[in-house]
Amino acid sequence: MYDVLVVGSANADLTVRVERRPGAGETVLGTDLVESAGGKGANQAAAAARIGGRTALLARVGGDAYGELLLHAQREAGTDVTPVIVDESARTGTAMIIVDPDGDNSIVVSPGANAALTPQDVAAAKHTIAASAVVSLQLEIPMESVRAAAAAAEQAGTRVVLNPSPAPQTALAPELLAVADPLVVNEHEARQLSGRADGTPAEWAAALRDQGARSVVVTLGGDGALVLDASGATEVPGVRVKAVDTTGAGDAFTGALATRLARGDTLPEAARFAVRVGAAAVTKPGAQPSYPTRAELEALVPESAQDAGGGS
Repeated sequence: MYDVLVVGSANADLTVRVERRPGAGETVLGTDLVESAGGKGANQAAAAARIGGRTALLARVGGDAYGELLLHAQREAGTDVTPVIVDESARTGTAMIIVDPDGDNSIVVSPGANAALTPQDVAAAKHTIAASAVVSLQLEIPMESVRAAAAAAEQAGTRVVLNPSPAPQTALAPELLAVADPLVVNEHEARQLSGRADGTPAEWAAALRDQGARSVVVTLGGDGALVLDASGATEVPGVRVKAVDTTGAGDAFTGALATRLARGDTLPEAARFAVRVGAAAVTKPGAQPSYPTRAELEALVPESAQDAGGGS
């Protein structure tokens, strides 16, 4: 039995820090290249496992050095990698990341083996899906595989956490929205998917729930999150921290949220905990290397710190 099964991507993150991001046709000098484990699916799995969630990952990696890097990182985090498929004929997905002095990033993803994760792979994992309390999904794998995982989870009675990132250019499929409990979106994704260029997080969340999502969480960076479920809207305060690198912070939030939902928290309770995990993640460079254990979380961002609010 798992708390969380993540069905999604696994990428090697290739990160360079720069004094400023280049403009069109411009070359700038950066720091030495840093290679680390990433990918939205693998990130969420690592975040869930490091805080104590019983976690498994269904993903595809290539039979190369980056694939070994990703598998090692998951094992170190405590994730069960039995469902991971090693595709000897494919290259492991990679993400090229530029980070500026404020910790903000720009990312280009080359999907590699992620693009070969098929509905048949999902079907072969139906018993693992049924043995999980929560299935966490993102959109860095083929959409038909996301749909297959959502349908299998619904059939098994497994709760679905859907993070529609990268945001699709068109509206989400109704069958995906219908199983999202919650739909986890950042401000950009909330605006785009709600169809409201203006408005407030509460209005974006209401529009997405009207479109069919069972519940919605809008993440607001250092300002916390907005939660909308059957009990109404709840504002979850942020935590004041010094941001070093925001890469993977949203995935840390989502992995933590899924774990606490699996353990029986209400959505606002789970979001409050997840905000702390996301805040801790931005205090260190990298994605998975920045994710805290429970003990590290208490040391870095004690629960009392959330009362103070503030931005990161």
